[in-house]
Amino acid sequence: MIRRAIFCAALASAVAAVASTGTPRIDTDAAIMDEGLPRSLSEFGFFADPAGQVPQARVTPYRLNTPLYSDGADKLRFVYLPEGAQMGAQGEGLLEFPVGTALIKTFAFGEGADRRLIETRVLLHRASGWLALPYLWNEEQTEARLAIAGARLDLTTPRGEAISYRVPNKNQCKECHGLDGQVVPIGPKARNLSGEWLAGVVEAGLVDRMPQDADQFPVWEHRESADLTAAARAYLDVNCAHCHRPGAMASNSGLDLRWEQQSPEALGVGKRPVAAGRGAGGHLYDIVPGSPDSSILTYRMASPEPGIAMPELGKATVDEEGLDIVRRWIEEMAP
Repeated sequence: MIRRAIFCAALASAVAAVASTGTPRIDTDAAIMDEGLPRSLSEFGFFADPAGQVPQARVTPYRLNTPLYSDGADKLRFVYLPEGAQMGAQGEGLLEFPVGTALIKTFAFGEGADRRLIETRVLLHRASGWLALPYLWNEEQTEARLAIAGARLDLTTPRGEAISYRVPNKNQCKECHGLDGQVVPIGPKARNLSGEWLAGVVEAGLVDRMPQDADQFPVWEHRESADLTAAARAYLDVNCAHCHRPGAMASNSGLDLRWEQQSPEALGVGKRPVAAGRGAGGHLYDIVPGSPDSSILTYRMASPEPGIAMPELGKATVDEEGLDIVRRWIEEMAP
């Protein structure tokens, strides 16, 4: 995970660049708005130093308090705004991004000189809507090329697990980013962004006003000192609710794992699965209060087996830390 001091230094540098610099040398706006598919990441001009992930002007780094688990990959997140444009605050939810915005997320494994950039996923807000594109980094770490068909790479996670890492193809991006038939961003919600970051970008003129209820999600590195329910609910919102919510890919399951959902049954408490099958592991309810060992939710989170494992996409290993938080949350529920 990106160290907070490094992140804050990068943010300060990016905000200063926004204030003092005009249009980047590469026509980033044209690359985003043209209907074509740029074949290489460098065509966007997002980075002054691509290998070092040093952003260009108007490319601002951000981090999420509670991030999505991706086999322990480090994720470097950035947002690009057209000159003079602003993001809009919408309460505690997703920021509103103007046409011409790009959301950039690079996946990396290792630290320091051993760090390897694996892929960079780009969400482009064009006039026709959002477009998701995956870019695969070369061995030399000098360029990332468009991988419309996706890719598979043999990698070792920070915990020493050998995995076949999957770069999603262009269409698979829709499985997580799909809502009511449209591709949408899912990460940068005000409740999962730090008040410090938001105050900085508001001051720099990049967001129109300070959003309500920032910093609701606990910082994952400090989860042990956070409220257990908040940590578990934030984890489920980030890792599961992009599919388990109305209008999304798994809406037919009847589970709604969004942070704002307050109905115990919608969250799975005492709820029978819509379709049992082997994914239920012989258990009867999604969540059995006081008994994570009897709950389908934790059974599926604890399995790496395709067809049982949840989430289905974006990981090949079990997130032991996330599983522990959710198990303890269920244990503390009154039967």
